Amino acid sequence: MEDAELENKKNNGGFLDFVIEVIKFVVLAVVIVVPIRAYVAQPYIVSGSSMFPTFKNGEYLIVDQLTYRFQEPERGDVIVFRFPNNPSQFFIKRVIGLPGETVRLENGKLFIAHGEGDARTENTVAEPYAGPGGFESKTLALGEKEYFVMGDNRSASLDSRSWGALSRDLIRGRAIVRLFPITTTSLFPGKAEFPNE
Repeated sequence: MEDAELENKKNNGGFLDFVIEVIKFVVLAVVIVVPIRAYVAQPYIVSGSSMFPTFKNGEYLIVDQLTYRFQEPERGDVIVFRFPNNPSQFFIKRVIGLPGETVRLENGKLFIAHGEGDARTENTVAEPYAGPGGFESKTLALGEKEYFVMGDNRSASLDSRSWGALSRDLIRGRAIVRLFPITTTSLFPGKAEFPNE
């Protein structure tokens, strides 16, 4: 009888130790994961075709939310941001125009003027990443903390051509890793270089 009681107490102690260990693990996981997801990196799934052919519907991305705390977005970066007309939605687009620049779209070509939009400083921008499809003529001067963003699939993208400049405070981060599908895994997916800068 005494042996059975001792064995029962040992089993209860083992179960309690197990529960305590599980609680410790969960608390530690929350302490580590929540700040990382909130401030460092967050997963997103591409929805729609606005960035085709660079990104396809359903691709799984990790977005770096830390870098832009120390540096500004660059032309060609693929960024995730809160949609200005509905901040509960997240969009993915490419940075085209930077603060203080004037972006001009005409006859399917993109021109960027630095400074006050002096025609002598205007450059035609080659866009090897952009899919087929032109766009209507438009000119937009960007403010101090404003960006001009467009989807690579110009004919199927709701972007700065429609709703105007993107405010810096709406930018969440840049696409740093494409994880899935495995066959397309890459670091800095979609990053574009602009040779004429």
